[in-house]
Amino acid sequence: MSDEHQRSRRKLDSAEPSSEKTAKIVKESRIPIQSDLDIVEARQQGRTMASQLGFTSSELTLVATAISELARNIVAYASRGEIALKLVNHSEKKGIVVIASDEGPGIRDVSLALQDGYSTSRSLGMGLPGVRRLMDEFEIETTLGQGTKVTVKKWTNG
Repeated sequence: MSDEHQRSRRKLDSAEPSSEKTAKIVKESRIPIQSDLDIVEARQQGRTMASQLGFTSSELTLVATAISELARNIVAYASRGEIALKLVNHSEKKGIVVIASDEGPGIRDVSLALQDGYSTSRSLGMGLPGVRRLMDEFEIETTLGQGTKVTVKKWTNG
């Protein structure tokens, strides 16, 4: 994949100014999700952004895993969608917000989908329940025939 194509796939909505000696701090990024390559891109972008807030190595792994699971669900159930990543700062805490959205079939029974072991695709069924455990906040909105939006947040301990 060419560098130009890679840049066009990943839209950076806002960033703080940077110099050659300091890394650019991205505040928001949107990654279109349609394939396994996009899952990897979203995971890497989320990990990079979260590291800018000082997350520990183990926290970065949790964030990256949650992003992977959410993006994988988009590919598996909706074919395409988007992962939006935002760095947030609320009073004394900093964190990352991950919003996975699609216009797929929606989830018929959310409470069932959030149970460990439940799967409609013959997988282990760890996706949404696992994401809910990995992150500090979890919210899901879904409408049959219109799509699903999952919003999760992870706060730094420092």
